[in-house]
Amino acid sequence: MSAPARTGSGLDEAGGVDNRPLDLRLEDHRRELTGYCYRMLGSAFEAEDAVQDTMVRAWKGLAKFDGRSSLRSWLYRIATNVCIDALNGRKRRAVPMDVGGPGAPVAESLREPLPDAEWLEPMPDARVSTPAGDPADKAIARETIRLAFVAALQHLPARQRAVLILREVLCWKAAEVAALLDTSVASVNSALQRARATLGEQGISEAAPGTAPSMDTAHTELLMRYMAAFEAFDMEALTALLHQDVEQNMPPLELWFRGREDVIAWMATGPGQACRGSRVAPVAINGTLGFAQWKPSGPDGGFEAWGIHALRIEDGLVTGLSIFLNKDLFGYFGLPLKLADRPELWEPKLAVGETGPPTA
Repeated sequence: MSAPARTGSGLDEAGGVDNRPLDLRLEDHRRELTGYCYRMLGSAFEAEDAVQDTMVRAWKGLAKFDGRSSLRSWLYRIATNVCIDALNGRKRRAVPMDVGGPGAPVAESLREPLPDAEWLEPMPDARVSTPAGDPADKAIARETIRLAFVAALQHLPARQRAVLILREVLCWKAAEVAALLDTSVASVNSALQRARATLGEQGISEAAPGTAPSMDTAHTELLMRYMAAFEAFDMEALTALLHQDVEQNMPPLELWFRGREDVIAWMATGPGQACRGSRVAPVAINGTLGFAQWKPSGPDGGFEAWGIHALRIEDGLVTGLSIFLNKDLFGYFGLPLKLADRPELWEPKLAVGETGPPTA
């Protein structure tokens, strides 16, 4: 913000007084608010816009903040209103599996891509995670930012979505949520029950799933093997890493596949052959691991941004591949649109739990 730093007392989370400039106190909450708005909106770019709008409204409305609640609670009230306003009258963001059944891995299955605004978008972990914090809280934050969970949230009406996230993900009390939404505790509890039922229909048994596999060394090693096989375009090695019932989708395309044979056929004999010779680099995405892909761009030996791959890994195999064919995401992940070749900067060096692109 370009305005001069304003000061003013406000309660910190321990109940003390924080007299730092407002812009510094607001920034303390940017990452967690980004995660909240992302779960609400299903779009990394819209989440960032919503948080910025929240910060501007907080800055302008400081005179209305009487200090009876914490600054964090006040910001969540503003952010919730921003998100609900954004969701009113808008279609939910979808994944290709919501649109229709799986297709055949041939060029004839391709249709014109739908607008990016139709689809769920990925989120870089670095935008929503904090290096410090309780390990259990960080584990829940990772699980509830995963694509399957965020996709399921999009099936909920806006206020139910807010109630479920505040109660089950952020662990607010029912009375706190009721105060934020200007409603009753009974209404909050009813909305939570309906939201849980809807998530159950989407295959999410708990709002804050506690059974998602954690990222460990084995996950990282599997990612590195997959990346190496992808760069080498080694179909035999890739086949060995894919689950028999693996699903692959590629927003903004409606087309998706189910089954290892179809995924391999798409790459080996279908349009996916164009990815031969690509370069890749690991990324931390939606609480799990993935990689960015640059395709060969011509005779000069360069490589151009193509897609961000999010891998779902279970029991030592890849069970899901979401490939986001949106070049705008590269800048959001802190990645370049072009590579002259594969410099040392992009050698796979992602450590378990690392929350950003590899560094030199």
